[in-house]
Amino acid sequence: MADVESIRQIAHSRAPLSTWLGIVLLFALFGVIVLAVIGPLPRGTDYEETRAKKRIENLKTAREDAEKALNSYAWIDKNKGVVRIPISRAMELTVAELAQKKPATAGPIATPQAQAAAASASPAPAGSPKPGAGQPAASPSTMQSSAARSPAVQATRSAPASPAPATTP
Repeated sequence: MADVESIRQIAHSRAPLSTWLGIVLLFALFGVIVLAVIGPLPRGTDYEETRAKKRIENLKTAREDAEKALNSYAWIDKNKGVVRIPISRAMELTVAELAQKKPATAGPIATPQAQAAAASASPAPAGSPKPGAGQPAASPSTMQSSAARSPAVQATRSAPASPAPATTP
């Protein structure tokens, strides 16, 4: 029983002054080490100014590279014969190419309901394979032209979309 009481006295006794002094000195030593490490690091306006100058230089070189790429001739792939031309020349060539083409009239725009009606009204011939069986599906322009020729779709387009009148008994 004496052992238990002595352990309690040791556990509840106050720490000596030397222990507290050691802890304070340990914190002070830690603070000195932190100041020694952080102290020589560049701080303030000098550091930010040098970083800003580097960013400005990087931006200037990036703009010069982009300007050079947009306004000069160069080979992209010499084996394939692909070249890079200045953007102003490319715009001139595109305008000249578009000026030579004759404008085409736009066809009627088929609604999704009209396309569904055209698909159900005109089934594919028995000898032709389905679009999913190794052939690409019909393009929207093909579907649009077939929908325009279908009599069921013509009737749907010409008939008014009004509900039937309600009858009363």
